Amino acid sequence: VQLQASGGGLVQAGGSLRLSCTASGRTFSRSTMGWFRQAPGKDRDFVAIISWSGGTTFYTDSVKGRFTISRDNAKNMVYLQMNSLKPEDTAVYYCATTGTSMVTTTPSRYSFWGQGTQVTVSS
Repeated sequence: VQLQASGGGLVQAGGSLRLSCTASGRTFSRSTMGWFRQAPGKDRDFVAIISWSGGTTFYTDSVKGRFTISRDNAKNMVYLQMNSLKPEDTAVYYCATTGTSMVTTTPSRYSFWGQGTQVTVSS
């Protein structure tokens, strides 16, 4: 499985960005997908995950009500719509997949990772 994230950039606080992740590989449509982020000097943390069917989603508390994860299995795409962005959302954002139907928010359970896309929110 190969993943390619895009859509990051510089935005003012209160603005919006939409991240996209293109996946290759036959297992995508049956795999849990997630978005994670890593700020300088910090660990890589879970942001949002979505089950293979899209029927189950989880969000970290700090983004609930502002971010929405979605997927289009026909296009092998996963998205993260980010609204009402805050300076503390600044990080490199990664898409990842477990490669299985296992639903988990633990980064170490994700076997495949994209290269990351930088999101910078100015105050």
